[in-house]
Amino acid sequence: MAEKKKINYGHELTKGILKENPVLRLVLGTCPTLATSTSVVNGVGMGIAATIVLICSNVVISALRKVIPAKARIPAYIVVIASFVTMVQMLVKAFVPALDQSLGVFLPLIVVNCIILGRAEAFAGKNPVLASAVDGLGMGIGFTCALFCMGTVREILGAGTFLSGIDTMIGSFVDLKGFTGFDFTPFLEKIHLAPMTLFILPAGGFFVFGILMACVNRLASEKGLKKADQIGCEGCPHAAICNKHSEEEACAQ
Repeated sequence: MAEKKKINYGHELTKGILKENPVLRLVLGTCPTLATSTSVVNGVGMGIAATIVLICSNVVISALRKVIPAKARIPAYIVVIASFVTMVQMLVKAFVPALDQSLGVFLPLIVVNCIILGRAEAFAGKNPVLASAVDGLGMGIGFTCALFCMGTVREILGAGTFLSGIDTMIGSFVDLKGFTGFDFTPFLEKIHLAPMTLFILPAGGFFVFGILMACVNRLASEKGLKKADQIGCEGCPHAAICNKHSEEEACAQ
């Protein structure tokens, strides 16, 4: 019955940008968001990598949704996601080694990113392949936009630069004519100011994160969008397993 309903692909593509932004509205994937948004290049690199994994894993999980046993779906999802993360990591190591060094352990940790597993459980496992691919793309765009916004604020205020290191990310593919990003520190020195290093530290990351969340929720409320649902145990992909385990324990007692 679920596959016969009409799917609005435009809505599925755009919902992740504002209405259901995985970071700023649903508060998912906060660990990689705070860790990799110290600069725009790192944030966008992480967002693109996660988007590729989202799309590919959603497509495969949706295609196999009638084959994967219900009791084994979480391990199966993890295997699929881990396979694509490994491929993405190998590609990044081969073609953008500087980005791989900058992201460090957070690149392979995409495997346990709750955004990816959450979309596999909540959407890809219940909807057709094309709709799942569009959902993955939309959520990936929303994730990347959040990282870009946080990276922009933190890099400009915390380091006095913008797009620093862009040559290491796309310089091998596009001729940037020596462009390595914008540096505002000489201008700041002339007016006897210095970048606020706090913004590239964890405390600054939490502060920017909170301010952006407030702005996005205010914008959403002005557009008449309902408040994002609070994510509790029922929003966890393991909720069904935990609930069954609790019931078995209660029966044993």
